[in-house]
Amino acid sequence: MAGYLRPACLGEAVAALAARPAVVLAGGTDYFPARVGRVCDEPLLDISGLAELRGMAATDAGWRFGALTTWSEIIAAELPPLFRGLKSAAREVGGLQIQNRGTIGGNLCNASPAADGIPNWLALDAEVELVSARGSRRLPVADFVLGNRKTSRLEDEVLAAVHIPRPRHPSRSTFHKLGARRYLVISIVMVAAVAEFAPDGTVARARVAVGAASAAARRLPSLEQRLLGRRPDPSLVAAGDLDVLSPIDDVRAPAAYRYDAALTLVRRALADLA
Repeated sequence: MAGYLRPACLGEAVAALAARPAVVLAGGTDYFPARVGRVCDEPLLDISGLAELRGMAATDAGWRFGALTTWSEIIAAELPPLFRGLKSAAREVGGLQIQNRGTIGGNLCNASPAADGIPNWLALDAEVELVSARGSRRLPVADFVLGNRKTSRLEDEVLAAVHIPRPRHPSRSTFHKLGARRYLVISIVMVAAVAEFAPDGTVARARVAVGAASAAARRLPSLEQRLLGRRPDPSLVAAGDLDVLSPIDDVRAPAAYRYDAALTLVRRALADLA
């Protein structure tokens, strides 16, 4: 191994990255399976012991999820209906061992097109907080996850937290995933949706995101706009709303199937929100 460092605090971690680029390791649930049978010859910076990156907290502005928050912690947390979709996704991330070890920060930085968490962060209007020795910055998740295994994180930065703004109206969310079986499966397509509701029950704001049907998860702006002032209704979904997607053929499904499945799951999501 070319080098292994386990810093005791965030300051030590970013100082180490400023001095020498390294693979930032959290739960390791993506890193190690991808290297079975290979020697790990990259420098590793293990941030799993950083207390500053743990925990969930509510503020007047919204919620902060530390990057080392695990999926099991999200499942167990007392969270409002806004996070029902995220909780559903957390239950779909691998098995219990992966949920206990895998982190939300690692899921984002790994940037798999089939990452179950990312459509939910898009629907929640989330931002990531990136910290380096130069300071910190925040980016919308849509500007952070750029494509297949590609993010805008600089090599001297650590993803420290995910921030979700507090909605102006009562809100709820949902998540639907299609795979070859019920559990322990990589997504063929998935949909996350959040709606904020006016006092008359119509939609004041909506955010709908589709994953595993493009190099990065995508929101559906035309549908979000059409929902405003109306009650959620599957009949409002038009095939053209999915034109922002670019599904591919692979071993899990052909592109045409992914497109049709996405259309069905978006309609199911609106039925849930209703």
